[in-house]
Amino acid sequence: MSDKLKIKISIADRVYPLTIQPKQEEGLRKAAKKIEAMIKQFEQNYAVRDKQDVLAMCALQFAAQTEQKDIDKSSDMLETEDKLRALNDLLKEHLAS
Repeated sequence: MSDKLKIKISIADRVYPLTIQPKQEEGLRKAAKKIEAMIKQFEQNYAVRDKQDVLAMCALQFAAQTEQKDIDKSSDMLETEDKLRALNDLLKEHLAS
């Protein structure tokens, strides 16, 4: 038996009915709130009348944030690997003497 949940999410003055897993609800509602806040910010700060333009800018901003997190994570991973290699080398030196 499927435990699907039917919800409605409002984005840019449109309602989207969704059938989801209950564990997805919180994330979807938070995402919709973030999108709505970003739409409001773009409309207040820029002379944008077309909702499609605003939504495209929101999508670009979210995608850029995701990509930047991936880049930062990759950079952090390389730094961590370098530190572990250096530590490993120090341990090898210490154990060899």
